[in-house]
Amino acid sequence: MSGHVFGPVPSRRLGRSLGVDLVPFKTCTYDCIYCQLGRTTCKTLQRKEWVLLELVLQELEEKLDMRPDYITLSGSGEPTLFSPIDKLIEGIRTLTDIPVAVLTNGSLLGSWDVQRELCGADLVIPSLDAGNDPTFRLVNRPHEGVSFERMLAGLIAFRRRFRKQYWLEVFLLGGYTTFERELADIRHCVDLIQPDRVQLNTVTRPPAENHAIAVPRTRLEEIAATFSPPAEVIAEFHSVDALAVGEASREEILQLLRRRPCSIDDIAGGLRMHRNEVLKSVEHLNTEGLVEGSQVAGKSYYRAVQQHSG
Repeated sequence: MSGHVFGPVPSRRLGRSLGVDLVPFKTCTYDCIYCQLGRTTCKTLQRKEWVLLELVLQELEEKLDMRPDYITLSGSGEPTLFSPIDKLIEGIRTLTDIPVAVLTNGSLLGSWDVQRELCGADLVIPSLDAGNDPTFRLVNRPHEGVSFERMLAGLIAFRRRFRKQYWLEVFLLGGYTTFERELADIRHCVDLIQPDRVQLNTVTRPPAENHAIAVPRTRLEEIAATFSPPAEVIAEFHSVDALAVGEASREEILQLLRRRPCSIDDIAGGLRMHRNEVLKSVEHLNTEGLVEGSQVAGKSYYRAVQQHSG
């Protein structure tokens, strides 16, 4: 089955990011209440070659002419569940000098093998969404085999081993992690981990659960200033490359919307399409029942309707 490489996706951190999806849809170690892809359907700790390595590299090579800023191992689940991830990174190195980023929930970084396999990446961005076990279980809803203590120890241990860029994403939720006691616990964990950067995020796309509430930008900025050194509030991506307009197929738009909900401007910026062309394509896909729209903070997002085989 094809379709493991998608985008480029407009990324608030990485510019135009060519995504590589290494597990089936919603195969993850967590079932986060804020996940933009909905509920986890396969919660597992099993590491294996979920998709064919050779096929992924072949698809990737065909898309390199899109000249992304990063090749990002992410997508519809937890990428470190893909056991030959080190061989994939080595394979990418033979194709291009575009930097490789890994977006991970960090749950498996306590494994010596996973640490070794990720050392070939240029940038690793794990997440830390809570500073204590009860909140971790409320927000991330982890596999029963993942404890808060083991997850945190893995984030610390990998930082000591990985000498390249290591950014930590802290996803904050109103009513869960914006109280001072919760924030103090998170800051303590960050002090132990010592990442190169701390980046604060919140709900900007339709979440798995309606009670996953966004934190206003002004409050995020206040919280960012309490970290030492100060954290960053991740800014929304805005494409300024208005002249580099190309055409993307319906399938490319669908591949993008299967991995993350996007606004019309997100699609236009990521795939370098004219906004009007994106509008027409999305309207057709919506009419055909292949995508659906929703609103977050007054902004429209579209996501692919997941097709289930009988």
